[in-house]
Amino acid sequence: MDKATAITSPSTLELTDLIIDCIQDIKGQNIVKMDLRELDEAPSDFFVVCEGSSTTQVSAIANNIEKKLKEEYGLRPSHSEGKSSSTWVLVDYFNVVVHVFYPETRKFYEIEDLWSDAIMTEYQNI
Repeated sequence: MDKATAITSPSTLELTDLIIDCIQDIKGQNIVKMDLRELDEAPSDFFVVCEGSSTTQVSAIANNIEKKLKEEYGLRPSHSEGKSSSTWVLVDYFNVVVHVFYPETRKFYEIEDLWSDAIMTEYQNI
């Protein structure tokens, strides 16, 4: 690859911004970015949490994130799980972990409460 076609690595904040755009493209709701960088033993720098109103939408949001990050930055998740039931799909990019929930599943697991010491940024529903 020459310089003109080389894909550059995004910063962690650029990555979270693109992920949030991907969620909004599929009309994901109740988006929260959780900054975990100041927390001891946090598994990642950021969590991005959102929900879809159906299992089809949950799956579509996760698929859109994976597609766009591959297209824009050549990134593939290090791990992805939950697509078979699509009530909670986790997409792991090491520094950023995305949790796409079905609403009832999100209420049950209360990720935001578990990491309540994180700096939270909420995004308006589009």
